[in-house]
Amino acid sequence: MSDTQIDSSTPHAARRYDYWLGGKDNFAADRASGDAIAAAFPAVRTWAIENRAFMRRAVAYLAREAGIRQFLDVGTGIPTSPNLHEVVQEIAPESRVVYVDNDPLVLTHARALMNSATPQGKVAYLDADLHHPDAILGSDEVKQTLDLREPVALTLVAVLHFFRDADDPYQIVRMLIDALPAGSYLAISHATWDHLPPEAVPESVKQAQANEAQLRNKAEFERFFTGLELVEPGISVVSEWKDDRSERPDPSQVSCYGAVARIP
Repeated sequence: MSDTQIDSSTPHAARRYDYWLGGKDNFAADRASGDAIAAAFPAVRTWAIENRAFMRRAVAYLAREAGIRQFLDVGTGIPTSPNLHEVVQEIAPESRVVYVDNDPLVLTHARALMNSATPQGKVAYLDADLHHPDAILGSDEVKQTLDLREPVALTLVAVLHFFRDADDPYQIVRMLIDALPAGSYLAISHATWDHLPPEAVPESVKQAQANEAQLRNKAEFERFFTGLELVEPGISVVSEWKDDRSERPDPSQVSCYGAVARIP
């Protein structure tokens, strides 16, 4: 896929996230969009850092404590080291990972950088859209990398808030987890307004809508885990999920829920 297919004039979530993390793989439109959101939510860079740290803790738990050796990461974003496969393959070298995203720039970087960290493991990248879960599950990349008869960890990190209710994100998630065997896991993080000061909520919601996103409260977030077995500590702010730091950002500086659950 050539760079000519990358639309640099329209902001993209993965490139904006890269900007907040201090990366260089973003364009003026991404930076302008990122700055507009930061004006409404000044701690957005803290959110981005804490969200990424949640992903690493969650997959480390899944590899080390839950014994998961297969990972399907949808909404991968531009690589930042350590990537998911580096985290899990350090714990279990035989781990297999399929990354899924639909941005050409992400694809370019994934092909260059997302190689298995170990000879025993395997990493694949799929150019696909979460709006079409059947295409993900039926892809050659998933079929050739993962064995869906064995437990899989499905990770949806900072992606579902880009799906409005009209997109039926709950059904999309249900279609994916219904394809996974018992003993699989689901890990999600999702932006919320729950912890923001009341005066900051209207502008935050406005910015979310301007970027085709939808913030959700705790009850709405919890719906994604209906019928699943939440891992302790259950639903929490991402900066507090299995984090043993003595000092953490205030929830208002993060305002993002995270949780991991087992599929019975």
